[in-house]
Amino acid sequence: METRLIKKDLLAGLIKGLAQDTLVYAPVQDEDNVLFKVLEKGMEPLTEYDNTKNAPKNFFFPQQETLMRYLKKERGSELLGVPGVTAEAVLFGVRPCDARSFVLLDNIFDDPQYRDPYYVDRREKTTIISIACTRPPYTACFCTSVGGHPLSSEGVDVSLIDLGDNWLAEFVTEKGEKLMKKLGDLPKGDEQWASKKEALAEKAAGAITTKIPGKDIKPWLDENFDHPFWDTIHASCLACGTCTYLCPTCHCFDITDEIKKSDGRRVRSWDSCMYWLFTHETSGHNPRTSQKQRWRQRFMHKFKYFVDNFDAIACVGCGRCVMYCPVNIDIRKIAQDISKL
Repeated sequence: METRLIKKDLLAGLIKGLAQDTLVYAPVQDEDNVLFKVLEKGMEPLTEYDNTKNAPKNFFFPQQETLMRYLKKERGSELLGVPGVTAEAVLFGVRPCDARSFVLLDNIFDDPQYRDPYYVDRREKTTIISIACTRPPYTACFCTSVGGHPLSSEGVDVSLIDLGDNWLAEFVTEKGEKLMKKLGDLPKGDEQWASKKEALAEKAAGAITTKIPGKDIKPWLDENFDHPFWDTIHASCLACGTCTYLCPTCHCFDITDEIKKSDGRRVRSWDSCMYWLFTHETSGHNPRTSQKQRWRQRFMHKFKYFVDNFDAIACVGCGRCVMYCPVNIDIRKIAQDISKL
């Protein structure tokens, strides 16, 4: 792994330089929010911020995308085409928790048996640059309880670590080393910076004070699908879907055909297990008619079903669902309450 030092005041300029001939997706200030957006001329990429409101998963798994277009005929239809391959891109400024979400999503969209060509094409052509959390941004953060770490390089090609006057840039993968050549002649890091990184990692992990039981609650979940506890968590839920739409790992979707006269397109759109229609069948039957059932499904999917299938919790501890739920439902408290039963 190659390491380099980048002066603090040079990083934003280097990223804007990349954006001149490469698609760059970066955190930018948008009124009161920090959002990931395509970096266009005149926009300033943020290098120091807490975290984005939107998770960067929509770069690989868009909120809405056209899967194919077709011409509807009197008998049958004619395929007009599918989206072409995507261009090479750089995804800059991803926090380690969000980068880890890509590794979890790969289990779903890059499974050998059910490989999603749209997602995989974007993943293969995108270089991911993370900014480590040397100072975890929120009290709602709990990445260390679900398998993550504030200085983790899991799922990234380049990891940036704040050393004060410099960024320590670790070029983790071949894609990262390829990008390094585009950044010019950067001074090498040495053992001094490596030891400083270790101290920062220990301090950052210690700063995350929220702890949840994580996989420890799975045995209870295995045996208590009908436990009365599930009646206690859903009463205030508005079924607004905020938690799922901001979540870095939620990946449920719906596919619809939209036809105007003879022109048709097949569209994939995000969906949410919080919605009544999510499990509504064409027969009219709905196996999850209550918000209790839907909230149980959301929690069980993250802490039981995903663990059963992939030996990992489908949560990266970013805290977005905690901070932005309009009625203050806290997934951390639910896990903690279960651990006491």
